[in-house]
Amino acid sequence: MRATYVWSTAIAILLTTWLLSGVLTAEAPEINPSIAEQQSNKANVRSDLVPTRVRVTRLNAVEKIRFETIRGKTQNKRTVEVRSEIAGKIIARSVEKGDKVAEGQLLCELAMEDRQSSLTEAKEAVTQAQLEYKGAQKLKIKGYNSENVIATTRAKLASALAVLDRREVNMSKTKIRAPFDGSIEGVNMEVGDYVMAGTTCATVVDMNPMLIIGRASEKSIHDIKTGIIAGGVLVDGREVQGPVTFVGQQSDRQTRTYEVEVEISNKDLTLRSGITTEILIPVERVLAQKISPALFSLDESGGYGIRLIDEDNIVSFYTVEIVAEDENGVWVTGLPNVSDVITVGQELVVTGERVDPVFQNKNISGS
Repeated sequence: MRATYVWSTAIAILLTTWLLSGVLTAEAPEINPSIAEQQSNKANVRSDLVPTRVRVTRLNAVEKIRFETIRGKTQNKRTVEVRSEIAGKIIARSVEKGDKVAEGQLLCELAMEDRQSSLTEAKEAVTQAQLEYKGAQKLKIKGYNSENVIATTRAKLASALAVLDRREVNMSKTKIRAPFDGSIEGVNMEVGDYVMAGTTCATVVDMNPMLIIGRASEKSIHDIKTGIIAGGVLVDGREVQGPVTFVGQQSDRQTRTYEVEVEISNKDLTLRSGITTEILIPVERVLAQKISPALFSLDESGGYGIRLIDEDNIVSFYTVEIVAEDENGVWVTGLPNVSDVITVGQELVVTGERVDPVFQNKNISGS
């Protein structure tokens, strides 16, 4: 019996030892850190890293004009097909294509035919009617004529004068003249032609002033007002300017754009109609800084952005909008008025990272 107790006690001790060994050697359960702890850990890691050295330039915002840019083309202000008002035979054409003409200058001339004799007849009829009217007035004074006779002779005189006026107008229509100063763009009559009323003699175009016509979007049309002095850059590099003279009130049904007209001087007649032009219309004054396009990065929406540092040398990212361009860079808005822009090393750092800045010039302006 004693041996049985000894074995039982030994086995119990071994089992107890085995069970206790598993508890004592088990690893502590893993607890996931909270978001705040993760951020703290990341900050500790960043603080332990050597800050990236970057080059920084301080830019101060300056006032700049924001332009609305639209595409357009030059167009002459007036084009008129000068037509004959009467039928007749062409006996002279005084102009050719490309000629410069002044207002009232003779373009084409029709034959007089019997118009001169008709005019002479009308003048004699007026003379006779005037004598009859004066004679009737004298007889009335002497008491030999009534008011009815006076009224009849006065009506006859008025009729004769009306006929004379029509004959004179008809005579003047034999000479077709330029309605304004301009250039001859086309001719349609030749000497010897017999033309009917409404036939075109020549096409006259008015080249001064010239118009630049473009179309503005729904978004920008509300910023464009008549009277604003706009600029234009022609496809050949020439620059022009003039006031906005028309802003459309109805949009194109297909493009949903509105017509805009700018009037420019063309006294030297060097501008031609139909030249592609970029129209620059100033719409507002903004505070902007000038930077190199090489500093741009893309934001999540595909827009342009710039990396800056704050007073603690922490990198931040600002989305910007381009308001103007020149040979040395682009003008942007969206940055603080005083911005420390990373100019070298911006591709090596990320938002929230602490950097070691080397300033090129803390007092440089944005101009």
